Amino acid sequence: MVYLSEKSIKGKKYLYLMKTLRLPNGKVITLQKVVNEKNASPEKLKEKYRGFFTLKEKEAYAKFALQKYSQDNIFSGEQITKIESIKVDYWDTVQNFSKEQHKDVFDRFTANFTYESNAIEGSSLTLKDVAIVMFENRSIDGKDLREIYETKNSREVMEKILGRKFKITEKGIIKMHKMLVKNIDKRTGYKQFPNEIIGSDVKLTLPEKVEEEMAELVEWREKNPQKLHPLQLCALFHGKFEKIHPFADGNGRVGRFIVNAMLVNQDYPPLIIRKTQRDAYIKCLEDFHRGYTKNLERFFLEKYKKTFGNFFAAYTKYIK
Repeated sequence: MVYLSEKSIKGKKYLYLMKTLRLPNGKVITLQKVVNEKNASPEKLKEKYRGFFTLKEKEAYAKFALQKYSQDNIFSGEQITKIESIKVDYWDTVQNFSKEQHKDVFDRFTANFTYESNAIEGSSLTLKDVAIVMFENRSIDGKDLREIYETKNSREVMEKILGRKFKITEKGIIKMHKMLVKNIDKRTGYKQFPNEIIGSDVKLTLPEKVEEEMAELVEWREKNPQKLHPLQLCALFHGKFEKIHPFADGNGRVGRFIVNAMLVNQDYPPLIIRKTQRDAYIKCLEDFHRGYTKNLERFFLEKYKKTFGNFFAAYTKYIK
């Protein structure tokens, strides 16, 4: 909210442009700027001093994050400050989209995310194929019906994620999986038979332990005992989830959707892991499963920054 306020200091009157900001803990703070344009509307002044308030928001969010979250050699104070700066730039851009621009940008994001995520799992659909299936509701001659349904289902799930309709609970995760395997696999709910990652010697959680370990994972995320930054928490949650591998099929895709649900639910921009990074991604997961978590944390930090820089930031200069 932006408004004008007049204050008297030592008998002299000053006009301030005020903007309220709600921090992640619910606390509301007020940013202010002395202005001289007495006849201008708050909205015009807001646009004129947009850069000033953007900088102040970045400072406020960074200060909050640095005080709340632990720091280490990867999620250092400098990196946490950058993460929070990207968060502000993202919302500064998105909130200024028209309804049509918002739909266009997030349709593009959904198509790109779906194409890359499914390609990691071996899908043969091109980005153009994905767009045709998603937005023209057409099938592609010669393509596996499973790949068509994966694409259609992915759009439905991403729309709910962007609308903040998924909570990171056991129930929410099971619902997400059911939506993603609709018309593909009848084995919904937690796995009933042991599974494995082909080509890996990592021992996944046995069926009889899945419910217990998933409950522990969800509780760990909610409590965040180490006071980890939300992006770092995403990386570790993802690694732990893939080690459990709770479903008969679709664990990789579900895991990547969960990451974006976690980010979006806390006002951070979603990220994309590209198929060209598949080998590095798999290697980071293998390292994680052997007890070395830092490579996966570093990987997620890089993807967060690159997705914003290569996708969302491209629209920033067009927003007035």
